[in-house]
Amino acid sequence: MTIRNKLTLQFAGIFALIMVLFSLVVYYFTSLYRQDDFYKRIERRANDIAAHVLEADEVNERIRRSNQISYYRVLPHEVVRVYKTDGTLYHTGGGGRLDVDQNLLDRVKREKLVQYEQDVRQVVGLYYEDNEGDFIVLSSSVDAYSLQKLQHLKVILIVGFLGSMVVVLLAGWAFAKEALRPITKVVDEVEKISASDLHLRLSDADGKDELSHLANTFNKMLDRLEKAFEMQSTFVSSASHELRTPLTAMIGELEVALMKPREPEEYQRVLNSTLEDARLLAELSNGLLQIAQASIDSSKIKLTHLRFDEILWMAHDQALKRQPNALYNIDFDNLPDDEDRLMVKGNEALLLIAIVNVLENAAKFSQPGQYVSIRLSANIKEVLLQVSDQGLGIAPHDLQHVFVPFFRANNVRNITGHGIGLPLAESIIKLHRGSITVVSKVSEGTVVTLQLPQAYGLISA
Repeated sequence: MTIRNKLTLQFAGIFALIMVLFSLVVYYFTSLYRQDDFYKRIERRANDIAAHVLEADEVNERIRRSNQISYYRVLPHEVVRVYKTDGTLYHTGGGGRLDVDQNLLDRVKREKLVQYEQDVRQVVGLYYEDNEGDFIVLSSSVDAYSLQKLQHLKVILIVGFLGSMVVVLLAGWAFAKEALRPITKVVDEVEKISASDLHLRLSDADGKDELSHLANTFNKMLDRLEKAFEMQSTFVSSASHELRTPLTAMIGELEVALMKPREPEEYQRVLNSTLEDARLLAELSNGLLQIAQASIDSSKIKLTHLRFDEILWMAHDQALKRQPNALYNIDFDNLPDDEDRLMVKGNEALLLIAIVNVLENAAKFSQPGQYVSIRLSANIKEVLLQVSDQGLGIAPHDLQHVFVPFFRANNVRNITGHGIGLPLAESIIKLHRGSITVVSKVSEGTVVTLQLPQAYGLISA
């Protein structure tokens, strides 16, 4: 069932329930009022009958005449019975049927005033004390006129209910259509978006209602998808280029070597060149494996409490082994007095890989003889590592892709590398609930900042 039909039926159902309750309340209280009002009229009629029949010998001519006039103002289908307390019928009037037994007379005698119904006839039993003795007056009548009006009211309520339901269904159908028009528009716009049209966005995302919020959220998701697709495309292109280059070189060297017999020295040179390319492929494979390992669920990685300054020293030593000519200047002037603020909860091997990659990148893209500044500090909740160089820098249009595996900026194509250092570092830092940022200007240098939550902060949280 469509939402439009559901809304129409729900709207009609709620209205129908309200109308039914309203009609029942109106009909019930109208019937109750009619019944009570007619009982009062019958009670007055019983008093008039008693006054005329039983008090004729006690009043003067004027009052007797007035009682007589009231007596002959009969009610519709009236039946009157006057009994003595011993059950003897004293007076009767009217031609209808009125069932009377001793139990009823005893009840009237006991309760003084009794009201009850006999089919459509309403009956009032009145205990009347007179100088001749005590009497029981039974007066009954049928409220034919009011019952007929009550029946007309029932018909009016039923017809009004059915007519209202027809109007409500039509109005609900039109209302649901108008209410769902923005959703229909969103559906039409979403259907136009495909993998090749991720630049399209939903309109009406600037409003304050729920649909505008939905459109805005969907547009943000499209932004993320477009960025992910772009990163994936860049990754595939860059990875293909990086992997194809050593393979092409290896195939070319081997084909040239096999074209004709060579001297042993030439074969040795070809083998060394092929070995170098094979090592390059191994480094690429290891980098991809490390990125995959750094992207797994953090719950599967063993985490321990570590001193971040100690990890930094170990990373410094490993970076020097990889690049003996690199110059690093470590600044510990801003370290806190409390050593606990340098404690982080993480995996030592992974954090070591991340920091080494950042240090190696900074040295690789710096000019010979330039120092790489390393500054370690801590605030209330985090440990911060800032690595600054004065190297080539990164252009603004390349900066947004620095965390894409195998991506390399145009100005560093001539420098050996694979473009997996920063993406690997980012994956590891995110795995430790931290963050990494890169700020760079061409020909001025680059600043990479690592932020990790302190261990005691994680425990208290």
